[in-house]
Amino acid sequence: MRNGELEVVSFASVYELAIESIESGAGIARLIDAGQRIAYDAVYEGRSEWKLLPAFDHPGEPARCLVSGTGLTHRKSAENRQAMHAETAVVTDSMRMYQWGVEGGTPPPGQIGTAPEWFYKGTGCILRAHNEPLDVPPYAEDGGEEPELAGAYIITRDGRPVRIGILQGNEFSDHKTERRNYLYLAPSKLRTCSIGPEIVLDADFSAATGSVSIERGGATIWQKSLASGEANMCHSLANIEHHHFKFDEHRRPGDAHVHFFGADAFSFGEGVELQHGDVMQVAFEGFGRPLRNPLRVDQTRQEVVQVQSLL
Repeated sequence: MRNGELEVVSFASVYELAIESIESGAGIARLIDAGQRIAYDAVYEGRSEWKLLPAFDHPGEPARCLVSGTGLTHRKSAENRQAMHAETAVVTDSMRMYQWGVEGGTPPPGQIGTAPEWFYKGTGCILRAHNEPLDVPPYAEDGGEEPELAGAYIITRDGRPVRIGILQGNEFSDHKTERRNYLYLAPSKLRTCSIGPEIVLDADFSAATGSVSIERGGATIWQKSLASGEANMCHSLANIEHHHFKFDEHRRPGDAHVHFFGADAFSFGEGVELQHGDVMQVAFEGFGRPLRNPLRVDQTRQEVVQVQSLL
């Protein structure tokens, strides 16, 4: 984007642009050859025939994009998890894991630090773009925003992970399900999530500030400041990336990855329950325009999934 205009380039996706950059050795900026420019304001606001897609994915094969995340990287998230799962002053496993990150999550360059919490969210099928709704399915107990930064990655032909850039994200989870028992964390994460609207190629991840807000009926009902980046986390970016890509199956040539880095604040921790039609906004300074998504509650009755036997 330049001067308030979007550049329509000859590549069909960011994925294809990145692959060409890797294989040709040319920087992405050199490969962007604008053939047409369109007004960004109208596209961003949903007033154009053009539509924003998720800022990164695996085009044509969404199952080859792994969406995952690292939790308990920010003290506030650990405190919220502690409050969810502790009825007494007992220190929970969540707080212990956060403390392990404080003690060993930022190792010297070239060394391996403490492994952070890791969770799976789904394939690229769950990624949503700016202005697209995030869904609360019939089997969910609720849905709540998790304002985060995320990394976008491609695995090269020889199995090397390459970070394309960093983008804003709403990791969106079912906190009521998680609150029942921390062992329900895994299914509580299997929800849609959003990234974008822009991907920042030269992002400064040393420190990032911003805000998250919830709008209902056009009015802001909750807002909180955000602080992320390495200065505000107990794990370094290099340590997070090592512990994600150390697994052989996470370095399959041609795969794409979107990995969330953790949240500093979310409304559920302050007793806010989101409703159908609420708009969640995530805005980090230096990471493009705010990411906005309405919440959509599927009110249809949950049906039993019947499995057919071949016998």
